[in-house]
Amino acid sequence: MPLALDPGLQAGDHYAIALLFAGIALTVAIGALSHEHERAWSAAVIYLGLGLVAAVGFEVLGVAPLSPLDGHRILERVCELAIILAVFTAGLAVEKLVSRRQWRSVGVLLLVVMPLTIAAVAVFASLVMGLSFAAALLLGAILAPTDPVLAGDVGLGPPGESEEAEEPHFSLHTEAGLNDGFAAPFVLAGVLIATEGGTGWAAEWVLTDVLYAIVGATVLGALAGWGIAAATVRLRDREFLHEDFDAFVALAAVLIVYGAVEALGAYGFVAVFWAGFAFRRYEFGHEVNRRVHDGADEYAKLLELAAILALGSIVTWQGLGEPGVAGWLLAPLLIFLIRPGIVLPLAAGSLMSVGQRLFLAWFGVRGIAAVFYAAYVAHKQVLSPGETATVFWTTVVVVMVSIVVHGVSASPLTRRMLGDAPSR
Repeated sequence: MPLALDPGLQAGDHYAIALLFAGIALTVAIGALSHEHERAWSAAVIYLGLGLVAAVGFEVLGVAPLSPLDGHRILERVCELAIILAVFTAGLAVEKLVSRRQWRSVGVLLLVVMPLTIAAVAVFASLVMGLSFAAALLLGAILAPTDPVLAGDVGLGPPGESEEAEEPHFSLHTEAGLNDGFAAPFVLAGVLIATEGGTGWAAEWVLTDVLYAIVGATVLGALAGWGIAAATVRLRDREFLHEDFDAFVALAAVLIVYGAVEALGAYGFVAVFWAGFAFRRYEFGHEVNRRVHDGADEYAKLLELAAILALGSIVTWQGLGEPGVAGWLLAPLLIFLIRPGIVLPLAAGSLMSVGQRLFLAWFGVRGIAAVFYAAYVAHKQVLSPGETATVFWTTVVVVMVSIVVHGVSASPLTRRMLGDAPSR
């Protein structure tokens, strides 16, 4: 109930203050997005700063912040929605002409770089941080994916801006669009090791959680995206749909595809990317794809704001101490050594220039996807409370460092490495 409805003079209602802060945050976000490429840092850095301001506000007002280990479902769902919209947008942005060499680059990033990153993080977490094998594997799987929301700032631009997908923007963009789903089997493997142990689950895991869940999601997502695009065009031609509501088509398509594929036990993240990709293939000659893309992109940016604000607002001194010195060391290790150390040798045999290879090695942005999986692990309660806290807060630390480091370096390093500005 609004405090003003109580008798007498009332002030200081926490709910009203929260609404005020949300309005200010949204206004700042609009300004940040409006001039994002005129600055040397991305809007995500500003969102994180606002979230940390909210954390201080909670402390000053004596309000208990959302506990990530108890209120994980809220954080998980906000991140989930942000990811599926960003992944659908990533699929829509891939232009018609994509070479085999570009697909090979994406295959290397997904099938070689990501598993090696998981292994490297897991070894560090086990030997240096002292985590159990299951917890170490989970931390590796959580931190391995390149984030589709934050990597979009240096990925491909909207549909229609280029006839051909540009390398290495395409590789990073498509890696970010697909690897959230490709990380899921490794997260599930960590959960199975923590709960069942042994290897008796391995055969079923390969058949259902790897082959069926990925291949099924790819086929179902592509068919759904093509079908939704065809239906949209036909309904538009018959004047059942008005172009003013193309943005809503994006939201409806994402929810339909993700919900249907998840209900069938396959990976919705993978399906939604291929749905966007197939939608773009069908709609390549129509103008509707740009408006659908822009609608999905706007929703994704709004949820990105909500997710990063929530991330910043839960930060406490106690939480930041959970990873210990070793956990804090993992952030620069992953950004400055592990990702570049794996990508650069593998990309050396490609036709990309040195600057392009450095770009691909540097921008392994960690973000919303990692927070989603960390919240999922907290929800499953498969680790001890101590290891759950360590895994979650180490993820928060790595994501915060990545947002700042990659956000500040996006524009200047992209110009220096590639001789251009970020695509978005």
